[in-house]
Amino acid sequence: MTGRDRGGDSEPSSGSGRREISRVRAARPTDAGRIRELQSHLRQPNPDLLEYGLAVGAVRVSVADGGTASSGSGSDSGSASDAGPGGRVAGYLLPVDAPNRSGVHLAELVVAPDCRREGRASELLRAVVREASGPVTLQAHPNNEAALALYESLGFSVVDRRADAYDDGDALVLRLE
Repeated sequence: MTGRDRGGDSEPSSGSGRREISRVRAARPTDAGRIRELQSHLRQPNPDLLEYGLAVGAVRVSVADGGTASSGSGSDSGSASDAGPGGRVAGYLLPVDAPNRSGVHLAELVVAPDCRREGRASELLRAVVREASGPVTLQAHPNNEAALALYESLGFSVVDRRADAYDDGDALVLRLE
């Protein structure tokens, strides 16, 4: 992924004109356990793909509690789920580059239930979209109204429907140019 601005701030305004420091950063090795825990909230997790994403440094996380994503340049003092420099992992996004075409596919996105409705998924999406070198795709369950509303608010459009993509039904394919 290469840098490309597609709108939205990496440091969203708080409404008071001040810029807040981003809660999104690259995953660290000490985050892996917490990320694996969060993966259990997904409809159809892909543990092998997550392990690959962690190994190649593709995973982005949203941090809570211990400060900002950019704080702390030393080693983390807490466990992966404790607040420490950079904070506790509250969510993650797993982007996957396609080797034969430009763009990126967002394979997994999850935010801990107790951290939802705080703008974390939106921040993760904006960070990855900003880094993408081409179109961004993802899939969502047609009944996941909250996710679909979020994706559409960020400019994604439904471009296809994959029959039986999930154990419990179809998936909508969304794309952002």
